[in-house]
Amino acid sequence: MRPRTEIAMTDAATQTDAAIGEVDAHRRILVAAAHRMLGTLAEAEDAVQEAFVRWIRLHPSERAAIANPAGWLMRVTGRICLDTLGSARARRETYVGEWLPEPVPADLSNGDPAEAALAAESVSTALLLVLETLTPAERVAFVLHEVFAVPFGEIAEVLGRSPAACRQLAASARLHVGRRSGAAVPRSRHDEVVAAFAAASATGRLDALVRVLAPDVVLVSDGGGVVSAARRPVRGVDHVARFLLGLARKQPTAAYEPMVTGDGLGFVIRLNGTVAAVVTFATDGERITDVWMMRNPGKLRAWV
Repeated sequence: MRPRTEIAMTDAATQTDAAIGEVDAHRRILVAAAHRMLGTLAEAEDAVQEAFVRWIRLHPSERAAIANPAGWLMRVTGRICLDTLGSARARRETYVGEWLPEPVPADLSNGDPAEAALAAESVSTALLLVLETLTPAERVAFVLHEVFAVPFGEIAEVLGRSPAACRQLAASARLHVGRRSGAAVPRSRHDEVVAAFAAASATGRLDALVRVLAPDVVLVSDGGGVVSAARRPVRGVDHVARFLLGLARKQPTAAYEPMVTGDGLGFVIRLNGTVAAVVTFATDGERITDVWMMRNPGKLRAWV
């Protein structure tokens, strides 16, 4: 017969394993939600890890009393993201150069469950940039309710406000997102425009590239202060075209690999086999309106 202490230790280990399994079962959806709230995969994973720690620290009887562990984990993750958003805004004020949300591939095959969840429910850079303009409370309310259908009563627990106030926050965010997002371009048309841009870029001719760029096109490059990147947005068709052609001349051995992203067709730029940048686009259905160039190595790990 085993000693009581050994039995107790075995039971505790079993309970811990069960608690870990509960979190792992919901990790994909939690990371997907946190990514929308925070804009980077690293911060999203940190938020979910913190929720995981809080779940494990609960007494087994407390966990057993929670009827909906998935809902509990989502609420806790939302609260952590709300707290993180406040400090993130302060950090971004001192960020070196322009800040862009982390692009995520729409088709990953490396087997990571969190990234697979993000791939299945990928979001565009355009949407994440609009979400950046919301207040932290609006962003959390919008993501939890509009994307993940969390009831306002539960969102109220996250935000520390009444359900009615949370409903107003989500409505305000929805209106703002709709107004800033503009008319949606069909993905097939978006990809056709990007393919035309790629063909024009391959010619190396300024006039060819200018024809596929909107007059008020904007290029934003995020190097995070780690690698060289344009410190300010490049604006206007002539400036953007010359910037892109100049970059191509400086990197004659660069390989441009087409890749499906949350924005549609984009490109992974490799130098000597190493991912140097990911470029995504927005279009008006006829020409390129925005070019987003992610060069920050810390936001490229999903592409390696």
